[in-house]
Amino acid sequence: MTPLLHLVSPAEWRAALADGAIHPTVAEFVHLSAPEQVAVAANGHYAGRTDLYLLVLDPERIPVEVRWEESEPPMRFPHAYGPVPTTAVLDVLPYPPGPDGVFATPTLPPLDPASRAARLTRSIVRRAATAAVPVAGGVALRTAPVPFSYQHNALFLDAAVDAGTVVAEADRALVGLDHRAAALYGPALGDTAVQLGRRGWSVDAQAGMIARPAGSPTGRVELVDLAAVRPLWDADWRRAGLAEAAVAQLSDRYALEEAVADVRYLAVRMGGTVVAAAVLKIDGATAGLDAVGTDPAHRGRGHGDALVTDALALAAAAGCDVVGLDASIDDWPRDWYARRGFAETTRSWFAFDATR
Repeated sequence: MTPLLHLVSPAEWRAALADGAIHPTVAEFVHLSAPEQVAVAANGHYAGRTDLYLLVLDPERIPVEVRWEESEPPMRFPHAYGPVPTTAVLDVLPYPPGPDGVFATPTLPPLDPASRAARLTRSIVRRAATAAVPVAGGVALRTAPVPFSYQHNALFLDAAVDAGTVVAEADRALVGLDHRAAALYGPALGDTAVQLGRRGWSVDAQAGMIARPAGSPTGRVELVDLAAVRPLWDADWRRAGLAEAAVAQLSDRYALEEAVADVRYLAVRMGGTVVAAAVLKIDGATAGLDAVGTDPAHRGRGHGDALVTDALALAAAAGCDVVGLDASIDDWPRDWYARRGFAETTRSWFAFDATR
């Protein structure tokens, strides 16, 4: 399958997610590009823009006619004559120009379900970030409104680099924060994670797991807003000993992600109080499950099962073909998710140094 591409602004993508489709605008069609054409379209129509997203579409999931026609700049481009469902979007990639302001032909990542699910978290974090700084092996992302969120202020690395380089790049790119953090993706960085541990960093080895969306809602779970789940999360983070400034920001980070993806809060109430919750993030055909948790006084009653079941059902109803999550390799949720149909497909490490 050779994908087709479409350029959008962050606001256009968020509106498309809310509507379920990308609609024709000025013309009677949605302007698409082949991978080797998209830089021509970007340089011709979006010169000076630094906020573009590149939507990667499966042409077999586009239900309307696609014609190859002459367009500006002079070239035969594919045009979709009608709405393109967001479920045709396999990936959403930030597409900034180079240092010279010129857009280059992109290198597309693997588009199999496991790879897409593994990229979802970092893709959303990158789009919510307020700064992206190139570093050896990847990029450093900083999100100014939530400096206490390690996940949103870290290096994201997917090319082999040694531990010394990670430390040096973290010192350079994350200066001014009270922590250093790095997310390491792929087997080539496994030894780097070990070496960071030997340097005193805390290292969490994580299994990327996926499941196919399916099923029906349980009737026990409701969709709520962020304010409804804050008390549950705040209490959990206070039990972990976090400072009040950090507690507030760890909920605020989800509000930032709402601006770039379809973020849904799932909750179980008992006596009107939210006692269990989860976050489902939908980004085209890919979904991610995060923050599944139950108040300690209400565990053992099947609330977690209900949340996972409903998340899979909601993702299926939204047209997603994969739901991914990350689980610590040395902690019990990994096996718990496996018993609920999630299969391990990738490996990553999250390392941090909070001693600064």
